[in-house]
Amino acid sequence: MSSHTRQAAMMIRANLFSIPRRLAISASMVLSVALVVCVLTGFLAMARGFEAALQSAGSSSVAVILGGGTNQENGSDVPGSIIRTLSAMTSDIGVMRDANGAPISSREIVVAVDAKLDAADTGRTLALRGMDPSGPSIRDNIILSAGRLFAPGTREIVVGERLAQQSHLLIGGVVRLGVVDWTVVGLFSARGSAFESEIWGDLDAVRSAFDRQGQVQSLRMRLTDPAALPRLQNTLDTIGTTPLRALAEADLYAAQSGRIASLIRLFGWPLALLMAIGATAGALNTMMNSVSDRTIEIATVRALGFSGFAAFAGTWIEAVLLAAIGVAVGLSASWLVFNGWQASTVGVNGARIAFQLAVTGDVMTTAGLLGLAIGALGGAVPAIVASRLPLSMALRSGR
Repeated sequence: MSSHTRQAAMMIRANLFSIPRRLAISASMVLSVALVVCVLTGFLAMARGFEAALQSAGSSSVAVILGGGTNQENGSDVPGSIIRTLSAMTSDIGVMRDANGAPISSREIVVAVDAKLDAADTGRTLALRGMDPSGPSIRDNIILSAGRLFAPGTREIVVGERLAQQSHLLIGGVVRLGVVDWTVVGLFSARGSAFESEIWGDLDAVRSAFDRQGQVQSLRMRLTDPAALPRLQNTLDTIGTTPLRALAEADLYAAQSGRIASLIRLFGWPLALLMAIGATAGALNTMMNSVSDRTIEIATVRALGFSGFAAFAGTWIEAVLLAAIGVAVGLSASWLVFNGWQASTVGVNGARIAFQLAVTGDVMTTAGLLGLAIGALGGAVPAIVASRLPLSMALRSGR
């Protein structure tokens, strides 16, 4: 080990052992870093959890056909003539067929409805999805966890487990959606995906209740394999004049999650950076106090032959270590408070989507690096001051 390294190690040790003399201001630095880390972790965990909820809802083996040139179900309209033409086709268009040779598909419509679920409820907007009886079976990872599916032509609904837990909807209960009462006959799980924030009912019943007769916003079709999607798009290009798009369900939800997650991060990052600037100023103040407290000690060891690098390293490493403690405190608190916490936001269909905040490894890494940067930047100037501290100044301050 070189003499410079040994000197730096001794200065670092001396700095750390002197922290109890400055315990209050050192603790304030730790807490300020921890607060910044908590805030950034919370926003990033919210964005990550929302992305996970939507992306896990999509499947690359399910095609979603949209009409009108849009890339989302809201605002889409698939003409009935197109659906009938696709159903009548006997050629290979890239979709699976049932025992009768008909394409496995589900016509669907999503309605954002205001609902007041109990006397204490101030009202909320829910997503009611009308679909054909084949709709649940087309999707991946859908399990009927209780009750049964809705009967065709009836005002019966099945509710996602997450929505049912938040809204206290039970099998046999009656809920008013719009001006119509609907009976809950089943609950379904979808591995925590965005589907669990929806209510499913019969297509014709939903269209009748909300005066949407004949409307189809999307047509879901089960692909023979994910590579068959371009073949289906080529077929759509040849059967009508209406602009039609065939998207993989996974891509549809990934695009939706990306837009809203980016918006969440857009709010989170400026706030975290603004707080980080304040925390950096606090770190600078803390370390300047540290240098001032040890002025005579630093000048004395410099006179004994210690290098400026050793004085710099002792102060700078102290700042980084205090920031690291703040990062550890902040990440631990964030994990305990935020991870798995239930939240909801408005989705692209205007209805609320429930999800769980996810404090993942990349979220913790990003927030932790910002916390360490606060210590590194806040400790740099005081460390330079310590490395250039003249002996004469130390003698004057000691009088």
